[in-house]
Amino acid sequence: MKLDLIGIVVQDIPRSLAFYRLLGWEIPEVDPEENHVEITLENGLRFAWDKLSMMQSFDPNASIQPHSIGAFLCSSPEEVNSTYARLTAAGYHGHKAPWDAFWGQRYAMIHDPDGHGIDLFAPL
Repeated sequence: MKLDLIGIVVQDIPRSLAFYRLLGWEIPEVDPEENHVEITLENGLRFAWDKLSMMQSFDPNASIQPHSIGAFLCSSPEEVNSTYARLTAAGYHGHKAPWDAFWGQRYAMIHDPDGHGIDLFAPL
């Protein structure tokens, strides 16, 4: 068995895709009415976005449960800073501005449009 896909539930797929494109992911343009979008990341793991209304069509109790998506390795401490600055300048919620963490990484935390947490890091 292997982990093959990570998916998140979102309110508005185009709005969410815009965030992840700005983060740096290559995501093709899709129909704005699409209910499910997935891409294959460079490491082979698939990532998917599912529209809340579609999820509720078969699970009426489905909801958006913001959680941490994961930590994204940047090429340098400067890339942590610039990515965080780019995302917050575009209006996304910065949870914790870049800092030099005691564990030896430049680290920052930001939320996507649905409140899912994204961490950015690079070795110092």
